[in-house]
Amino acid sequence: MSTGLLATRWMPFVRKTHAIADMEVRKLLHDPTELATRAIQPALWLLVFGQVMARAHILESGTIPYLDFLVPGILAQSVLFVSIFNGISVIWERDLGIVHKFLASPTPRAALVLGKGLAGGVRAVIQAVVVLVLAAILGAKLQWSVVSLAGVLLLTLLGALLFSTFSLIIACLVKTRERFMGVGQVLTMPLFFASSAIYPISIMPHWLQVVVRFNPLTYQIDGLRAFLLPDPSASPLGVATDLAVMGLVLVALVAVCARTYPNIVR
Repeated sequence: MSTGLLATRWMPFVRKTHAIADMEVRKLLHDPTELATRAIQPALWLLVFGQVMARAHILESGTIPYLDFLVPGILAQSVLFVSIFNGISVIWERDLGIVHKFLASPTPRAALVLGKGLAGGVRAVIQAVVVLVLAAILGAKLQWSVVSLAGVLLLTLLGALLFSTFSLIIACLVKTRERFMGVGQVLTMPLFFASSAIYPISIMPHWLQVVVRFNPLTYQIDGLRAFLLPDPSASPLGVATDLAVMGLVLVALVAVCARTYPNIVR
């Protein structure tokens, strides 16, 4: 198939995805206080937990100071917490009758899903900037090269897309704000603590090491450490594995979400 034909086939999909993302970002610009309130939690983790545990030297990971080890985990946590509640927007839109209009339009379901995920990515990138600036102020020794920051940007967007899509699937299944908030609260803590965010995989009990391998957040954190920390031992799984696993999970979730999206109005 020629390049021109591929471009002709995919450009409408890209434009529609961009339109959905642009609409969601405009909502954020009208109420930026959401970003300020969501920045409080990662700030507390770094300022309180990170500082205390760094002094205690309990969770030192080899030659890596604990604060440095913690920063990528808290960055990934911020992406998770911002993205996992993104699905509530589709419930609001259902109640306002907007989803019915989207579903009646020729816009592909996957474009609706990816557009909302990209808007979640904008929120996540802003959170990532807050975490990295705070880490620099606290004296974390991170890599600040163009390649490192580009890798962080890629993994932040990929993680936001993944967890936003997961959030949309939950919203399409539970269909009410109250149930969604309850399920979201239940899922965030196990995803966070059953990952390598605040302790290395090597010190976990065997059963938890097995669980952690099935958690996509672990692969995002591992990739972030590969880009941000100079010590190769910080990323035992490898960047190629991290990107491959996250990419495959994202494709699977988008496919599932595209099929379940109409369920929100039934």
